[in-house]
Amino acid sequence: MSTDIHRAIDAVWRIESPRLIAGLARMVRDVSLAEDLAQDALVAALERWPESGIPENPGAWLMAAAKHRAIDCFRRTKLLERKHEELGREVDARQEAAVASLESAIDDHVGDDLLRLVFVACHPVLTAEARVALTLRLLGGLTTDEIARAFLVPEPTIAQRIVRAKRTLAEKRVPFELPRKTELAERLSSVLEVIYLVFNEGYSATAGDDLMRPALCEEALRLGRILAELAPTEPEVHGLVALMEIQASRATARVGPAGEPILLLDQDRLRWDQLLISRGLVALERSQKLGGARGPYTLQAAIAACHAQATIAADTNWARIASLYAELLEYSPSPVIELNRAVAVAMAFGPAAGLKIVETLTQEPSLKNYHLLPSVRGDLLSKLGRNEEACAEFERAASLTRNTRERELLLNRARGCVEAHRQGSHAANSKTSGIN
Repeated sequence: MSTDIHRAIDAVWRIESPRLIAGLARMVRDVSLAEDLAQDALVAALERWPESGIPENPGAWLMAAAKHRAIDCFRRTKLLERKHEELGREVDARQEAAVASLESAIDDHVGDDLLRLVFVACHPVLTAEARVALTLRLLGGLTTDEIARAFLVPEPTIAQRIVRAKRTLAEKRVPFELPRKTELAERLSSVLEVIYLVFNEGYSATAGDDLMRPALCEEALRLGRILAELAPTEPEVHGLVALMEIQASRATARVGPAGEPILLLDQDRLRWDQLLISRGLVALERSQKLGGARGPYTLQAAIAACHAQATIAADTNWARIASLYAELLEYSPSPVIELNRAVAVAMAFGPAAGLKIVETLTQEPSLKNYHLLPSVRGDLLSKLGRNEEACAEFERAASLTRNTRERELLLNRARGCVEAHRQGSHAANSKTSGIN
């Protein structure tokens, strides 16, 4: 097979596989079977397209191939079931209905099918790790190897998560349907959480040698944009898209030539992607126009917008950011959000005011191993001239992070505090001895 055809088929698969699996899952009512049928269609394409060429409508070709495979599968199963009448009439009726559905429905309700698949893949009966893996597999079209490399975990671990997730969905008999109105808010929250988990792992990698994994950010953005088109009246969907667009706009400015992290206030804002910022601000406006109380993603997007709209760091409206964090805390109390508020308060009203808030978090059990707590405390202590204490905090933060780039940054800041303390001690001794 030529490399060009190979790449073309791979590109088609990435685009078409979510719709293909979604359509098949509606028909066969089984996500695992739908994925198997889709893979069979891909194998057929790999066998035929190098000779015949890629068809004009590759999505329809793949769906037709999968449909025929499904019909054959059901008919074979039906023959077996006739020999095993103990399985009962209900199974026969379901299979007859499935065959009829497969015969008549190929491209209907594509949008609804995708939305159903999103809600199934992100169902709360699954663990967060399983939801992420299954979403990237079914909706992102990523292989288990690609997901494993993205999250720096062994491929068998990802494969097991996906298998267990599909088994759980089958055992719990999770229906392939949109949730009822009474369940929508909870289920949508799970979907948004999964997409944002994927984005955050790409934006600030928890482990490894790189600060960012751009492919995960791009995948989360793609999923978010699809969801925004499928659920256009949900404010928090647009809020999440706005947040991701604006945060992603800083990607190239967050990393230096050697891969070292560049803090927000030190970034060259001319390198921020203005197209992504514009898209983010439009999404934020869509969210706010839909009305109602602002949810957590819309509030975080509003905070991100404050940064994006400041042409230089000094113009940032930190008082508004602190106010938005306070509003976010009311909606979703969290020590991490309180830590972020402390940073904003410090920027708006001075490091002592921020440190006062941080000190209330030092005994918080959930932040015991959270490296950003000593990192923030170290930063505020250094601004107050308490460099010896700041050094100890930066060193502790460095010992807690699993990301190599962050560890290097924190250790560099610790060394800077040592030097500042040494210079301060030297200056004090000079004054004592009368040296100017």
